[in-house]
Amino acid sequence: MPTELSWYRAHLEQSLRLIEQAGPNHDARIVDVRGGESTLVDDLLDRGYRNLQVLDISATAITVAKERVAVDAIKVIWLCGDVTTFSFERHYYDVWHDRAVFHFLTTPEQRHAYVRQVAHAVKPGGHVIVATFGPHGPVKCSGLDIVRYDADGLHDQFGTRFRLIESTTELHRTPTGSTQEFCIAIAESSDTRRKTCQL
Repeated sequence: MPTELSWYRAHLEQSLRLIEQAGPNHDARIVDVRGGESTLVDDLLDRGYRNLQVLDISATAITVAKERVAVDAIKVIWLCGDVTTFSFERHYYDVWHDRAVFHFLTTPEQRHAYVRQVAHAVKPGGHVIVATFGPHGPVKCSGLDIVRYDADGLHDQFGTRFRLIESTTELHRTPTGSTQEFCIAIAESSDTRRKTCQL
């Protein structure tokens, strides 16, 4: 069951706070990347958000989420695919949210593909919220290698087209009682027609 997995958290409080900061208008277009079995979509629906999309590579995870939100499933657009290759609409989203996807991208090619997708899909002036394992977080997750980041290292992956607004550290307590450090950063997507500077 999802509640027994290491990533499970009943409510993503920091993510919710940053999403409400980035997209206070409930018509904001929000995508939760690889959000299949996460409860974030439930909480966003409860807060009245109306333009929600959830992307996951697993059709099974999407089915589980649809069943969990029940009648509200029709209020969400469910997308199945790989975030690095999915065909997103250009400059569509106001808010892009990713908890624990980016740190699984262990090669430069994967990370570059991801950042290109974000730059393509997020509106100029839109916001990107990414949570990865922090410098003192696990070195593996579910047996897979990961890359750990502090706020500056994470922002460096995205480059000058994104302006770092805020970063924070979160200690996530897993269902088994262990603690995992997360680094969470929110950045604004710059209008590429304007000169930008890196923080």
